[in-house]
Amino acid sequence: MQAVLPKVQNDMAEIHTLLEDADNNTKNDIENAIVEMGASIVDALVISLKNLKGLARGIAAMSIIRIGKDAIPSLRHEAMRNKEFAWVADYLISEIECR
Repeated sequence: MQAVLPKVQNDMAEIHTLLEDADNNTKNDIENAIVEMGASIVDALVISLKNLKGLARGIAAMSIIRIGKDAIPSLRHEAMRNKEFAWVADYLISEIECR
């Protein structure tokens, strides 16, 4: 799976496609690879939360939490731009900060 994700880069639609038929081990590998991308994928993850549903949205959210403090500025920025997203950002930030 590590070989697949580098070509995906910041394309969450492609990651969503990979997740559709993935077994649990592959899903874990995908999430781990996303987290390894760190801050470089945060903006794409945050934006994708507005469109993704189900498993893909959960993996995006969990990846943001696992990436941690590097995700907070992007979450805050998007919350300021989109008031309907503010509760999602607040929740993820609270999980990152363990509040």
